[in-house]
Amino acid sequence: MLIIKNLTIQTIKYNRILLQDLSFSLMKNDKIAIIGEEGNGKSTLLKAICKSDEIMEYVKIEGSIDLQGDIVGYLPQNIDSKWDSTDGFDYLYKNDVNDEIGLEVYNEYNELYSILNKVKLNEDVLYRDIGKCSGGEKVKLGLAKVLLSKPNILILDEPTNDLDIETLEFLEDFIRNSVIPVLFVTHDETLLENVANGILHLEQINRKTKSRWTFERIGYREYIEKRSMLHDRISQIAVSEKRKHDEQMEKYRHLYERVNHELNTVSRQDPATARLLKKKMKAVKSIGRRLENEELTHKEDVEEEIELFFDDSISLSDSKVILEMNNETIRIGDNILIDEMSLDIRGKDKVCIIGNNGCGKTTLLKGIEERLKNRRDIMVGYMPQNYEELLDLSVNAVSYLAGDNDKAYHSMVATRLGSLNFTRDEMNTSMNKLSQGQKAKILLLKLVLSKANVLLLDEPTRNLSPLTSPVIRNMLGDYGGCIISISHDRKYIDEVCNVVYKINNRKFLKLW
Repeated sequence: MLIIKNLTIQTIKYNRILLQDLSFSLMKNDKIAIIGEEGNGKSTLLKAICKSDEIMEYVKIEGSIDLQGDIVGYLPQNIDSKWDSTDGFDYLYKNDVNDEIGLEVYNEYNELYSILNKVKLNEDVLYRDIGKCSGGEKVKLGLAKVLLSKPNILILDEPTNDLDIETLEFLEDFIRNSVIPVLFVTHDETLLENVANGILHLEQINRKTKSRWTFERIGYREYIEKRSMLHDRISQIAVSEKRKHDEQMEKYRHLYERVNHELNTVSRQDPATARLLKKKMKAVKSIGRRLENEELTHKEDVEEEIELFFDDSISLSDSKVILEMNNETIRIGDNILIDEMSLDIRGKDKVCIIGNNGCGKTTLLKGIEERLKNRRDIMVGYMPQNYEELLDLSVNAVSYLAGDNDKAYHSMVATRLGSLNFTRDEMNTSMNKLSQGQKAKILLLKLVLSKANVLLLDEPTRNLSPLTSPVIRNMLGDYGGCIISISHDRKYIDEVCNVVYKINNRKFLKLW
């Protein structure tokens, strides 16, 4: 059991409060999802619970985190690259790359194979270097390592990143059927809807100057609907309250003007009336000051929704040929990834390519980018899965996006970043300090500013919060150009894409 009381987490450099007086408990059978915008402290909270030394370098923590003597099994966002040259077996049983494995481990084969079976992982991964494993295999290896520690609590930080749809469905079943409580962060809305029975929502409101949290033991969809209804009700009350306030102000102005007129026209031969009118004006001004200082009690106080959209002028003819491939073979060296592939993409097609990890999707998309980037009749924008392919993490977001343009353009970029909920500090700090979700927003804004009419997107929503993703899906759904994408986000596929291909056993199949 996990009990958190009055937990406050504040950044050291900017003194920004990520969490204030957070109190909640994780109990038996709980599957609690932590949600919130990018940079709101979700991963920091998980690391605080796990007593990570890493976060003490950039935050200070007050309050209590009581694990009641339980063992925490923590699955981080990624396996550290230091393990890339280590095989799966050593990774499972070592705490550090340079550790020696004790002889007693070799007596635990029954337990090991039981866990491999539980996470649906083939034995051959034990003898393969971590760096050569797929994203799904790495997540399963991470889960196996966690389970070998016999934890009483599972904490999962973005376990859905880099997973294909088949592995996502496995993970849903794994969390749903877990006999120990699970606290997790994910950007996958479908997984949230299918497994979470409680929601911890972390918000930064008033332009990230104030922290707020909400905890409810209900499902994700129910929470979103309840939150929407609450905001609608508060908004309606606020509108009604403001209308009444405006009516009172209007009455006050009429009264002030009438008394002021009477004061200006009263005869000097009638000093008694003048004295009464001055007293009346004093009372009227007092009413005015009270109305002007009156705070609206139902002012809606919510975290601002991001705003991002493409220029309406971007449009392609439905018959415009974007890409034609006939019976082509996609390979890496001598290794054939896709055999006899044909593809015909035109106009405003919004294409998604799916398939298991390692089947060649990213290789194919990079090949398409090479083929299209020098075309003069279209403008291509590319968003890679690995953001560092395009981002110079040593510079800040404004400098990266505005480049050598004039001061007015720099100001416009800062305004657009502000509409994506970046604070001034976040805009002006080097991008290596930003979350993956914030880096994704920067690349999406770069695509918007480029005015490209063909987008090549490799997992465009993979690091975006479930509160940001719907806005991005709407933006891409309304986009007037062509999209060729890779995604395992089931909401994105259903809501944005009208053409879906699947790579399966080296075959390229059109699903719809």
